[in-house]
Amino acid sequence: MSTPPDPIYVTPAQLRIGVFVMLDLNWLEHNFSRNSFKIKTPEQLAEVRALGLPRIRIDPARSDVPPLPAPTVAAEPAPALPPTRQEDTAVMLAKRERIARIDSQRQAVSQCETQFLKAATALKEINSNLFARPAAAREGADRLVQQMLDSILTDKDIAIHLMNDKVAGEELYYHSLNVTVLALMLARELGLPAADIKQLGIGCLFHDIGKLDIPDRVRLKTEPHTRAERNLMQQHPQYGSAMALKLGLSRAASDIVSQHHEHVDGSGYPHQLKADQIAPLARIAAIVNTYDNLCNQPSLLESVSPYEALSQMFAQQRQHFDAGPLNMFIRCMGVYPPGTIVRLSDETLGMVVSVNSAKPLRPSVLIYDPAVPKAEAIIIDLMNEPEITVAASLKPAQLPREVYDYLSPRKRTTYYFDSPARDAAQKR
Repeated sequence: MSTPPDPIYVTPAQLRIGVFVMLDLNWLEHNFSRNSFKIKTPEQLAEVRALGLPRIRIDPARSDVPPLPAPTVAAEPAPALPPTRQEDTAVMLAKRERIARIDSQRQAVSQCETQFLKAATALKEINSNLFARPAAAREGADRLVQQMLDSILTDKDIAIHLMNDKVAGEELYYHSLNVTVLALMLARELGLPAADIKQLGIGCLFHDIGKLDIPDRVRLKTEPHTRAERNLMQQHPQYGSAMALKLGLSRAASDIVSQHHEHVDGSGYPHQLKADQIAPLARIAAIVNTYDNLCNQPSLLESVSPYEALSQMFAQQRQHFDAGPLNMFIRCMGVYPPGTIVRLSDETLGMVVSVNSAKPLRPSVLIYDPAVPKAEAIIIDLMNEPEITVAASLKPAQLPREVYDYLSPRKRTTYYFDSPARDAAQKR
């Protein structure tokens, strides 16, 4: 096994623009977003030199240029001037703003997880009433979807957050909730009438109820299904259609239950419907249902990353879907949806944890920084970091073990939403 190379240090005077530095400081002891970054501006260079460190660790492999040569004769260092009160106040204000911004991001995620758990609990109660009290189940679904709509249709911007694995659980419930959340977001961006969006939400909540008629040994199987088992699983839209009738769902919601696996090219099931033979809302449900199924296969080995799921749907399966809604879904989720492992333009590794539907190319990213405890991991919002972009998507298997353990890629990709504007207003 090869030993890691010895760290390389230079003096502050040897630094220049293009050198990649790694600050051996607590991240609260400076004003940069991360401890490791490439110096890109004269202001950054001056600020690094002003930290007062006698030497600074660099990474030549990630630098654009080598450091300046060390002086042959050591010059007598000029005495450091203590910062003025104005400079000291400015630094402290910058630190406080930075801490407040990160705390605000953490609180937004925490509040979102709380709302997600409430919705999941409501969905469990709805499902518990399906057979014994169908009217109560329908009324519960109506209330839950209306609560979601009150936020989604009122707020200007919607942020989609990745939920922690600790809130995941019974797959059928969380899959249905995931599909509902994403379908409502997509319908809003498509500009559908509120009444149609509500029926879409109700249909998505119930879209897989037919699976409850399939034995657990088949439905919950993680190994590949036999042909007979696959044929049985593909009957669940028809089983669900009969249950939708008992629940008294509208025609629009019932169509979603019976048609969410149909493809516009006629390659879907159970009836191989084509194009306009498939109800418009069912075509929307088919897109988000496929996305969630790709991300959350029964076997973890078969699941793909959110980035790979969108890429596969567009490059290999787009003939299955209505082109307009598919393109809008990709735009809303961004090129790098929440849950995607990314390398940023400054070579930092991280995981996308939320995306704002108004600016999907500027997500929030949880940053790998070994100098920061995992429980206090930095989340940077790329909308506030204009000089940084996402350079590439990575597979979790490509990560070094210490990075994988720190970022903890989710075993299940689960989403919920909130409003950045509403969060900001609540904190005023």
